[in-house]
Amino acid sequence: MGILAVLALPLVILGISGIIYLYQSVIWLLSRSAVQNKVVVITDAISRLGNECSRVFHTGGARLVLCGRTWEKLEALYDALISVADPSMTYTPKLILLDISDIDCIQDVAREILDCYGCVDVLINNASMKVKGAVQSISLELDKKIMDANYFGPITLTKAILPNMISRRTGQIVLINSIQGKIGIPFRAAYAASKHAAVGFFDCLRAEMEEFDISVSTVNPTFIYSYHHQPASGNWEASIWKFFFRKVEYGVHPVEVAEEVLRTVNSKKQEVLMANPIPRAAVYIRTFFPELFFAIVASGIREKMKTEEDI
Repeated sequence: MGILAVLALPLVILGISGIIYLYQSVIWLLSRSAVQNKVVVITDAISRLGNECSRVFHTGGARLVLCGRTWEKLEALYDALISVADPSMTYTPKLILLDISDIDCIQDVAREILDCYGCVDVLINNASMKVKGAVQSISLELDKKIMDANYFGPITLTKAILPNMISRRTGQIVLINSIQGKIGIPFRAAYAASKHAAVGFFDCLRAEMEEFDISVSTVNPTFIYSYHHQPASGNWEASIWKFFFRKVEYGVHPVEVAEEVLRTVNSKKQEVLMANPIPRAAVYIRTFFPELFFAIVASGIREKMKTEEDI
């Protein structure tokens, strides 16, 4: 009896793992079929994440409108997409030049986007600009530039596309934001401020659009990386602060985020937080135990200052 119990345990685990795998596979296939024939606009499609989003939505049969600041990179992405996909199952992507931080041009670009297919089913606001530095070292001009790219640009494009969705009483707007829209991390004040502003806007928009059957989703990953990095021992990178937010530093892979965006479009989930347990816990600590959170942040700053003095 004891031997049978020992043998049965691995089989049970294997069976549960198989069920989970099949469930995830079915959800993935359903997600792909959900975007078939849909008009999907992706901003900053030439970024690492934009490339991966373009790939998963293209193979899912979406009618893509890809936006980016550089025509050569858009053409390279176009060539990459059509070279690997089945042309009988996919649509030829349309390319549009767009600098999301150039607010004055967005209205004209929005009209160009709508001219492609006459409508937009899914708008994916992916463009983002990062800056790192102490508050006193970042100029006000750079602060404004960050706000234009991360806040005013996305909301201007959203407002330009929104009347089309409202008239059709259907559509989905996705904001790919950041965990820094939930918690502020030292030396990223301008970036965190822009991400907090974007979360506030799209939270309000979600409530206002419910009567028109328009979904608003935010996907909040930690930093998006393309390689693995391990901190050297004995420096601030290995401190308690960095340990606490190690997933924020090492982030998630663009492929993971793109697949999550596809699932979010399929499920119309309102908000997604992509983080391992430690930064996820930090969000809750910031909400329910703010004094503890601020103490951890202050500890990290003090340790950083001490480390720099010792160098």
